[in-house]
Amino acid sequence: MKTDHPFRKKWGQNFLADTNLLQKIIRTVDLQPDDYILEIGPGEGALTERILPEVAEMAAVEIDPLLIKHLRSAEHLTDCHFIHADVLWLELDTLPIERPVRVIGNIPYNITSPILFWLIEQREHWADAFMMVQKEVADRLTAEVGTKSYGRLTVMTSAFMDIEHCFTIPPDVFIPRPRVDSAIIRLSNKQNPLIEKTRFNRFESLVKAAFSSRRKMLRNTLKGFDIDSKVIDLSRRPETLTVEEFIKLL
Repeated sequence: MKTDHPFRKKWGQNFLADTNLLQKIIRTVDLQPDDYILEIGPGEGALTERILPEVAEMAAVEIDPLLIKHLRSAEHLTDCHFIHADVLWLELDTLPIERPVRVIGNIPYNITSPILFWLIEQREHWADAFMMVQKEVADRLTAEVGTKSYGRLTVMTSAFMDIEHCFTIPPDVFIPRPRVDSAIIRLSNKQNPLIEKTRFNRFESLVKAAFSSRRKMLRNTLKGFDIDSKVIDLSRRPETLTVEEFIKLL
């Protein structure tokens, strides 16, 4: 490690400490000279310093003021635009680099879902995203209909994005060491999203209600919604519906 940084539990800080893994991430992203990169949670800059020389422009958003000070003082990182902010409040159209960006993030696991929805809301400003998440979350995001992992998060994200599980990461490559396996996933925008963004809020409410009790039939969990039973058999349980079938309920 480059500094004696006090790890902040509230920000879910776990820094990558394995050179081979850092190189594997770089190979997986397949950086191009004309890329515009946004890194979420650069930490001490271990990945930043490997990305910066390979791309056209780069920005990185970091919430920790101590890390921002460290990053901005690093002479070899002066070409990177460091933004001191909570990423969930960041508007991508205000970035000091060209767009659409490619997003790379070692994100705090406790805000994975909000960041995924943040990406959906700003989908026109990014091309693809490589995110480090808990393996359990990666399994949920890529789950098949009818499986235990298939649920609200699977349905919500699949309406807007295609998601690929790239590879799994063991706990011992991080400092401090987390208690769970992690995974790198790649997200890309669907060329034609399955629903319009203006219908997102109703879709979210409907899917949340449907999965509020997985074992109950839809006719019980969706009582508050005006749904034609001729469209979908409401005696079914939520995990048996495809994303397309959920959209029919709108």
